[in-house]
Amino acid sequence: DTKSYKWYFFRGGKYLEDNFEKDKPQMLEKYLSLGYRDAHIVKDSVYFVSKNRVKIDITIDEGNKYYFRNISWIGNAKYRSGQLDTILGIKKGEVFNQSHLDQKLYANPSGYDITSLYMDDGYLFFQLQPTEVNVENDSIDLEIRMFEGKQAIINRVTVVGNTKTNDHVIMREIRTRPGQLFRRTDVQRTMRDLQQLGYFNAETIVPTPKPNSADGTVDIEYAVEEKPNDQISLSGGWGGGRIIGTLGVVFNNFSAKNFFKKQAWDPLPSGDGQRLSVSAQSNGIYYQGYNISFTEPWLGGKKPQSLIVGAYYNVQNFNG
Repeated sequence: DTKSYKWYFFRGGKYLEDNFEKDKPQMLEKYLSLGYRDAHIVKDSVYFVSKNRVKIDITIDEGNKYYFRNISWIGNAKYRSGQLDTILGIKKGEVFNQSHLDQKLYANPSGYDITSLYMDDGYLFFQLQPTEVNVENDSIDLEIRMFEGKQAIINRVTVVGNTKTNDHVIMREIRTRPGQLFRRTDVQRTMRDLQQLGYFNAETIVPTPKPNSADGTVDIEYAVEEKPNDQISLSGGWGGGRIIGTLGVVFNNFSAKNFFKKQAWDPLPSGDGQRLSVSAQSNGIYYQGYNISFTEPWLGGKKPQSLIVGAYYNVQNFNG
């Protein structure tokens, strides 16, 4: 069926041609999700009907509505077809939805998918290709052709871009270890753990697997970008006829072992993932308070066991 749609933009909205061109594929994606895989835009036009009013006419040919029929697996040796059917979760007679099919095959944000099943069992060289083998009336038969390949063993793990943070601080957060099977979930968890450190820009943490199909191994490189994460707080107020002030400084990537190395001060020695906090509060001659705390999050360097040491000093003068 061919249908025509009209949009009106009144004062307060702004028509942008680039946005309109970007919106057209999204309109067709909606049709694809409803089974209209042949839907396409026949024509469109934009014109002014008054000084502040734009009219858009879009004519869409929906085509037929399609449904999944038979889905078969070719090339699978590791997992039975019945297991793959369960993970795919698409039943015969369901409305054909290309986006849903792609999610269940490649990357399902709300659950498991076929690619994750293999990638989490070392099959880094795994590939699949859904192929339409028969389109009859309103039904589609699919063959999902697979190449499983060999399981990949992690060879080397490296980090680049850390100009401030020492390698051992990053490596202890990394879950992909040499000698282990490659697992995509380990890479994803490593990215989350590195983001939570707060030392790097979360958007620029990039893992790069470098597979070697000849010997079935893979090197993994994590690229990071340092960011400032120290904190300074300064506050003041008035109470009881006097000024009350507080100053606090937190260094979140401190290095105690370099404390006595003059060349390491920039402005303080850093890079070992330790936390140093210093604060002071005063209202003049009546009260002064000082606090300092040090945290080592990986005592001994093998397990995330924290050691926290702190000290404080308060002086009060009641005589004024």
